[in-house]
This record gives sequence, structure tokens and C-alpha cells, in this order.
Amino acid sequence: FGTGIGEFWKEVFTPWQKAFGLQGRVTYGVAQDDPLTTPANECRYDACAEVAADYAVAGPAKEATLPAGRYAVAGFNGTAEQMPAAWGEFFAQIQAEGKFAPGLCFERYPADYAMDAQTGVFSADLCIPVRQ
Repeated sequence: FGTGIGEFWKEVFTPWQKAFGLQGRVTYGVAQDDPLTTPANECRYDACAEVAADYAVAGPAKEATLPAGRYAVAGFNGTAEQMPAAWGEFFAQIQAEGKFAPGLCFERYPADYAMDAQTGVFSADLCIPVRQ
């Protein structure tokens, strides 16, 4: 988690995405662990690209499906440094409302995702599972 995620997207995921012709797709950043209860060096995070059902996934990538369900969604517009605070505020709000449901939290990046080269500002949706 933290700054390492941005470096991972830039140095590993984006070149992989280009190599396999998966640019211009909706992408996701999926938190596999809760950073409040899992040591930082053990937190896992997956970067994902949306593909068609018949897409042949080649290693080292793995196929995964985001769980269906109801999610609270908050728009984020800022820098990577601002992302953890945005997640913290959003998560606190959902917990305070008693709506949080166990499941994966994730970031959704639009197919036309772009980061401002000057400011480092980008947009994404923050998604948290909520009770039905």
C-alpha cells in the first residue's frame, strides 16, 4: 500500500497492459487486506483490467471476478498521496452509518483514465461493499 502502489502501476502494470493490448479498458485496484488490521508489509493489492469472457489470460496474470453486490461509491479526484485519506474518510462514513458489509474494497478507473503529468491528479471511483 502507499506510494508503492503508484510505482507498481507505472513500472509493472501499465507496461504489461500495453504489451497485451489492454489499453483503453476499465481497470481496478483491489485491496485484498485491511490496512488497519494487517501489517503494511503483508497487505496485498491487485491491479486488474476488464476483459471479455473469452479472453485467454496469459501468465503471470490470473483471471478473477469482482463479487456482485451492492457498493457505496465515492468519486475521487486528487493525487496518490491524497488517496489514503480519501479512503479513510469514506470508510469511516460507511462504518458510522452501519452500512459496511464484508467484502473487497476497490478503486475503479475509467477506460479513458489519465493522470495530469504536471500535478499528478487523477480520478477514480472508490467502492465499498454495503448491506442490501
